[in-house]
Amino acid sequence: MKDNLAYANANDAPDLPPQEFLRDLKRGLARQQKIISPKYFYDAQGSALFDRICDLPEYYPTRTELAILRKHAREIALHIGPHTEIVEFGSGSMEKVRVLLDALDRPQRYVPIDISEGHLLDAAQRMRLAYPALEVEPLVADYTQVLVLPPDVPPQGRRVGFFPGSTLGNFEPQDALRFMQMCAKTLEGGALILGVDLVKSPAVLHAAYNDAQGITADFNRNVLVRANRELGANFQLHQFAHSAFYNAPYQRIEMHLVSTCQQTVNVDGATYRFAQGETLHTENSYKFTVDGLHQLALRAGFTPGQTWADADHSFCLLWLDAPNSRSTA
Repeated sequence: MKDNLAYANANDAPDLPPQEFLRDLKRGLARQQKIISPKYFYDAQGSALFDRICDLPEYYPTRTELAILRKHAREIALHIGPHTEIVEFGSGSMEKVRVLLDALDRPQRYVPIDISEGHLLDAAQRMRLAYPALEVEPLVADYTQVLVLPPDVPPQGRRVGFFPGSTLGNFEPQDALRFMQMCAKTLEGGALILGVDLVKSPAVLHAAYNDAQGITADFNRNVLVRANRELGANFQLHQFAHSAFYNAPYQRIEMHLVSTCQQTVNVDGATYRFAQGETLHTENSYKFTVDGLHQLALRAGFTPGQTWADADHSFCLLWLDAPNSRSTA
C-alpha cells in the first residue's frame, strides 16, 4: 500500500480517462492471474479512505515516517539548502511535506504531483493559504511516465524530489528501477529524498494491512466501486473479500480481492468468470533493506548519502544525490 501515491498526465489533463481504466481492467481480467494496477484505487473516495488508513493504530508507516521527518527536519533542510524547489511524487494530502517546508530556508516553489485531480487541487489551495510566500504549482500527471515539470529551477537553489510513504514498494522491481532512472534524469543536479518501509516481522505487516475496522478492506474494494460507477461493470461487492498477506520469498505484502463464490462479471460487453476462491490481485507492497536500496539507487544513477531511520529500523528516509550533467556554461 502506498502512503503518498499519485499518478497522472502531464500538464493540465484531468484524472486518467475512463478508456484507459477500461483498457487496463479488461486486460487484467483476461489474464490467468487477474490483476489491476493499484493506481486505480485513488479516486476521491479512495484517497479519502487512504487518509483514514494512515490514522489507524495498526498502520505504522505514516506515523513512523512523520516521526523521522520531525526528528531530523533541520538536518535534512541543511542537505537541501536554501531557495529550493520541492517536487513531490504522489503528494496525497501534502501533510508530510509541511514538516520539510517548515524547516527549509526560503523555499521557492512546491510542485505536488497526483493522479486525483480534485483531491490535488483542494490540497494545493490549502497549501497556498498556509504558505503564502511559496509558489505552489500542482501538476496532475502520471509520475511513472516522462514528466513535464515547470521550467526555470530557482537559480539560487536546486530541484529536490520528495517521494515518501514507501510508494516505491508498489512497483515491480524492474519498474522501480525504471522509475528511479526517470527520477535521476528529472532531478538532474538535485537530489531525491526517498521514504521506504523496511523488512520486519510478518505479524506487524499483517496487522498493518488487515485493520480491525475494515477500512483497508473498503479501500481495496474501492477499485470495484470505481469500475461499477465509471465503466458500467457489475461487480457484486459483497461477493469479493479482502485478503492481504506477507509473501516472504518475495519480501512483499500482496493484496487481493477473493471471489467468495463462482460468478461472472460483465465489463463493457465482455464476460469474465471467477471461480470460487479465485483472486483479483490489486497491489504489491515490497519491503526493503538499506543495502538493497543503495544498490537500486546506484543502478539508477544516484549516489546514496545520509540515511535516517527510527529506533526499530522499521522505516527509513534516504538522501540520494542525482547526477549533475547540466551545463554550467
